[in-house]
Amino acid sequence: MLNVHLRFTDAISKRPLPVRLRIFRPDGGTFTPLGRLPIFPCGRGEAVGGHVRVGSENFAYIDGGCEVPLPAGVPIRIVASHGPEYEWLDREVILKPGQMALRFELARWPDSEWGDWLKADSRAHFLSPHAAALEGAAEGLDTVHVLAQASSMLAQDGNTYPAFHNLADFSGQLPAHAAHGCEVFVNTLNHHPSLGRLALLNSHRPIFPLSFGGHDGPDEWSLCDWADQCHRKKGLVVWVDAFRPDCGILGGEALAALILGKIDAVEFDAQPRSQPFLPWYYRLLNAGLRVPLVGGSGKESNRTALGSMRTFALPSPDAPGWIEAVRAGRTFLTNGPLLKLDYDDTTATAIAEGSARFEKLDLIGDGRVLATAPAEAGERCRAALAVPVAIGTVSWLAARCIGGAPSRLYPGSPVFAHTSPVYPQSSVAESPERLRAVATLMECLNTAREWIETQGRFATEKGKNHLLANCEAARRRLAEFRPPS
Repeated sequence: MLNVHLRFTDAISKRPLPVRLRIFRPDGGTFTPLGRLPIFPCGRGEAVGGHVRVGSENFAYIDGGCEVPLPAGVPIRIVASHGPEYEWLDREVILKPGQMALRFELARWPDSEWGDWLKADSRAHFLSPHAAALEGAAEGLDTVHVLAQASSMLAQDGNTYPAFHNLADFSGQLPAHAAHGCEVFVNTLNHHPSLGRLALLNSHRPIFPLSFGGHDGPDEWSLCDWADQCHRKKGLVVWVDAFRPDCGILGGEALAALILGKIDAVEFDAQPRSQPFLPWYYRLLNAGLRVPLVGGSGKESNRTALGSMRTFALPSPDAPGWIEAVRAGRTFLTNGPLLKLDYDDTTATAIAEGSARFEKLDLIGDGRVLATAPAEAGERCRAALAVPVAIGTVSWLAARCIGGAPSRLYPGSPVFAHTSPVYPQSSVAESPERLRAVATLMECLNTAREWIETQGRFATEKGKNHLLANCEAARRRLAEFRPPS
């Protein structure tokens, strides 16, 4: 076998294009680029970066070029991708004797109306900034947010030690690294094992403590305090793992922080869930809470690809940048289809399209499906809706795109996309949906209050009373939402 140089370029610009790459024979044998491993660990935090296992197939990330030992005279398949906006390359080649180079071009779908959107993965862990930039670029991302977090690790001496993964890379409002057109920012994930988890993005300094409570310490802190500090540092507060039963009590103090206006967005990630996220998100909106969506992979191992859930955000001229676009709610999340929703006081229009095959496009109002358009089959999947919606008939509108089968790029979950809401009226109307949503969220706040009173461990009554006061303030505010006069 000879070391063959492979090069991948953009079909228009002819510039090198980072890709996710797999090379194999039809009989199943694989070939790995030099500097990458044919077999690698896939546990949480284990040697994360440079490669990924998608389903049962191993891929390497390369910056547009690599050398691979390959045989001549036998069929070889080369599979490469650059995110959902580019065509998937799947080519069979047979090297001639002495051939030492292969060149490939990947073409971007002609979707000029999406050109101004910024694409970001809102949350990943255990990646170095350099690895995150390479993987993010290969997955077609502009930005990756790597979050430092506190955890514990078992050392070879048999003892367990606290660890702060990625904290030395903290960069706050400036990129920790930028390469191949992708910027990487390192901020923090702050968490309590029962009360909730917050991603604190764009903060100019780390916000400590990174965690509190659990087996090692008292519950003498508050998620609301974290959010307040982040906002004072011009940061963005994102509720992650919202309403995930295996990440604490449902809602917790994070729900209280959201109701009190201390949380800027809620994340929907690519990790498995035992309980659906959307019904809970719709309850938040039906109760009158205005909170945008962001998408993040939640990557913690080599089993998850960056961008397997991602945020498209549309900056405005007066507030440029992904962070401010998220804060303003100009976002949609997706693991494939591109999605757009507009509302002009009389009509809601939605468009979905992409190489990932989906089944339908829904217009959602107050949690109900107002209209559906089936996807049109063809070289590219597409659906569109234009629905009359009078002001005052619904409190919020959103579009979602659903597929019954996983995408080829990210087979871990079905094809999916969802916009952040738009709001046809200035305040929430009284309705059965609102009453049910408020009642359910009140139960969550009561559960959090009960946990604080019966299971929380406090060194002083002041710490306990502070958490209880946050829950009570959230209860009052939730009950105060009134229909328009």
